[in-house]
Amino acid sequence: MAGGPDDGDDLTEQHEINVTPFIDVMLVLLIIFMVAAPLATVDIQVNLPVAAGAASPRPDQPVWLTVAPDLSLTLGSDRLAPGTLGQALQAATGGDPEARIYLRADRSVSYGDVMGVLNQIRDTGFTHIALVGLEPGAP
Repeated sequence: MAGGPDDGDDLTEQHEINVTPFIDVMLVLLIIFMVAAPLATVDIQVNLPVAAGAASPRPDQPVWLTVAPDLSLTLGSDRLAPGTLGQALQAATGGDPEARIYLRADRSVSYGDVMGVLNQIRDTGFTHIALVGLEPGAP
């Protein structure tokens, strides 16, 4: 008899789910997202707003560090020789690493050069750095 219980088939029903294809698909998707995620955040156009917050109070003796258009540094009114920034900051702050350094840079100085000066200040042990800008409506 065809189709009976003993027709010679050795196939049995399997009552378990094969998860291997599911794991393979998930690993491929993981790799795709790991590759695609960093590429999605590289070219983001950002228009930063003008800061119109209230000015913070200034100390009696602020430490002004100025970056001129020719990338020369001036601490207060004294022009610094290359490589003497750390010593000059130590002298101006009395060796206090918690003193706030007010950094102002000319508009024509590139962002990379300003970051270079910030890194030099941090390398000398000063981490409280304030960037100075013009208030809205100032010339």
